[in-house]
Amino acid sequence: MKRTRSDGKIKTDLNAFIKLLPGYNCKDCGFSDCADFAEALISKSTEPERCRYLHQQKNDNLNKLKQLLDNEIEIVAGKKVVGVLDGYIADFFLKPLKDECSCREILYPFYNKKYKAGDLIRYRPLGCPIPHFARILKADRGLITVHMIGPCNRIGSMQKEDFEDIGVCMVGGFIGIVEGEIPKVGQTVRFVPKGCMMQKVHSGVVVQIEGDKAIIEGIDLKVWSLPESAD
Repeated sequence: MKRTRSDGKIKTDLNAFIKLLPGYNCKDCGFSDCADFAEALISKSTEPERCRYLHQQKNDNLNKLKQLLDNEIEIVAGKKVVGVLDGYIADFFLKPLKDECSCREILYPFYNKKYKAGDLIRYRPLGCPIPHFARILKADRGLITVHMIGPCNRIGSMQKEDFEDIGVCMVGGFIGIVEGEIPKVGQTVRFVPKGCMMQKVHSGVVVQIEGDKAIIEGIDLKVWSLPESAD
């Protein structure tokens, strides 16, 4: 959404900027994800050139982003949370717990072995086309809880770090902080995990709420929702 006010300001929402970014959430720019990078661009605290992947894209998004930033921007309050890949509307963003790098993800690995905290793994979530890299936080009774660290571990000094490819895993749940209206226990929700490399809307059932901390299980990438354009 973008429109010009009578005072010359461009009135838009954060999604207009996020959609022009590559969406990898790789952290190589120094920010936790593309949404935080977009907010820094709007506040003029960084430059588009900090994103190396913008230069590699064959589209004209870098120039479009610069043209948009040449204007005085006003971000619309109460913006919708929209998945960049599919355009579906979510109920909220799910942010990492305090001082953590990403939402916690609970995995059911199909590869039967002993896992331990600290191990670095590569896996592909069932239903997702993108391989993920993650650090194991806890392994308990066949489940592993991880922090997703994205493709950044293949860049620079982390490139030589050993990892184990454990193949396809089923994502059983997410643990994080709700950015938006707090859902009720038992409610089926649509959400975008901050740090998702595709910025895709996920669905699941809220099984626990502590303040704004939520545990969401029964994760599915098949989201039955109208796209943003249908409003």
